[in-house]
Amino acid sequence: KAAGKDAKAVSVSDISAKELSGEEVFALGCPAMGDEVLDEGEMEPFVEELIPSVSGKKIALFGSWGWGGGAWMNDWEARCNDAGVLMQHAPVMCQEAPDDAALAECKELGESLV
Repeated sequence: KAAGKDAKAVSVSDISAKELSGEEVFALGCPAMGDEVLDEGEMEPFVEELIPSVSGKKIALFGSWGWGGGAWMNDWEARCNDAGVLMQHAPVMCQEAPDDAALAECKELGESLV
């Protein structure tokens, strides 16, 4: 809103990849799970279905991890880049809950999508 647009937060369980593929600009967020991978129950299948339709779209990624070092985000970003995504901001990652610096980065990420 501060950058002049409205945003809507939607869980992947409440939207289909087909519905989201109609949007030109969006952010996706997911914490690292298991051995530094996307959530295999919902997010991985969602991303797998979405990837063929993201070329030329403006997307940003964010997420958190509990242990490890962010390999899941590097892999996710590479998949998006390989699919032709126009990354609008470097992915935002934090360990556990975001601190003030991570929250500021999230705000910048959101503004970059406007």
